[in-house]
Amino acid sequence: MNEATNQHSRAPARSPLRITILQGAFFPVPPVRGGAVEKLWCGLAEDFARSGHHVTHISRAVPELPATEERNGVRHLRVAGYDQPSGTLRLKWRDLLYTRRALAAAPAADILVTNTFWAPLLARRAQGAIYVSVERRPKGQMRLYGRAARLRACSQTVADAIMAEAPNLAARVRVIPNPLPFTTDAPAPLRNEHGRFLFVGRIHPAKGVELLLQAFTQAKDAGSLPDGASLTLVGPSDAARGGGGEAWWRGVLARYARPDIAWVGPIYDAAKLEAHYRTASVFVYPSLDAAGEAMPVAPLEAMAWGCIPVVSDLACFRDYLRHGRNGYVFAHAGPDRVERLAATLALASGTEAQALRPVVTEVRQSHALPTIAARFIEDFKSLVRA
Repeated sequence: MNEATNQHSRAPARSPLRITILQGAFFPVPPVRGGAVEKLWCGLAEDFARSGHHVTHISRAVPELPATEERNGVRHLRVAGYDQPSGTLRLKWRDLLYTRRALAAAPAADILVTNTFWAPLLARRAQGAIYVSVERRPKGQMRLYGRAARLRACSQTVADAIMAEAPNLAARVRVIPNPLPFTTDAPAPLRNEHGRFLFVGRIHPAKGVELLLQAFTQAKDAGSLPDGASLTLVGPSDAARGGGGEAWWRGVLARYARPDIAWVGPIYDAAKLEAHYRTASVFVYPSLDAAGEAMPVAPLEAMAWGCIPVVSDLACFRDYLRHGRNGYVFAHAGPDRVERLAATLALASGTEAQALRPVVTEVRQSHALPTIAARFIEDFKSLVRA
């Protein structure tokens, strides 16, 4: 990330807002232990502060971060949280305990942004207009959020699901996409090699990781990928951080052990992760999670650095990705999905696909952090005026 860009100043806001952002029980901010939602809201909070607003960010306490601090203009409060448990009931119970502690620490504000299950039900009026940021497809909870001033959807498919679940709240739904969690003036690097494939995300069956391994192996053995093609996977496999479990993943790795496939584990350092994006040529995100995927940030990050994206045919990608124009989509359902993904990997790493790179990086403008942050601020102000 460009140092000058990150430290740029903004003109003070004419009417500064008091904004509280309350994250969930399982990850800290900054995202030193991962968490895509925490990562993007960390960037948004700092942009709000640069624009002159008063921002408090509440997240899980961890030993490597102080309980309170001011960082890049944002006041951080960290309260005791938990590792993510297995089982919905245990998760909701821990989230309830954490949310009560977090709300007890929350200051008076104009806006309370949250993606926790319980905060929209328990927050006090003085803590701000309740702004529910819906980062996943809802599973029945939207009808409980009649107190919310806004139900913000990160994609149109999420907005449609909210309105189907709670039609009486349709007027409160707005679509504001997730931003790139960084700003940069550095150009996307030129690629001399077209066969460096990359996956970044949770190492979980729902993310299609084993499907990717099958398809890459098939395409490589058939000779349809460039010479020297390789696949690198980045992300956590342990259940505490959202992975599918270390025992499951060890078994998968054993089945596909070969020198052109590498798993490097999770990377939370922004510069180290950027290095992977800059050296990869094709980014593959073959998610199978039709019920949960909302708007993953990793494909946007990869596109910003000039990687050609390959994604599954899920509705959440349709807001910004068009097959053959700025990436490729494969049909992920059906018995022949391995063959379809293998063919798409070959297409994305072929000579003709290189013409897409200038269009791919247009997400730097359409999903720029300051641009999306300004849309949030305007939406916040509309609620305060109301």
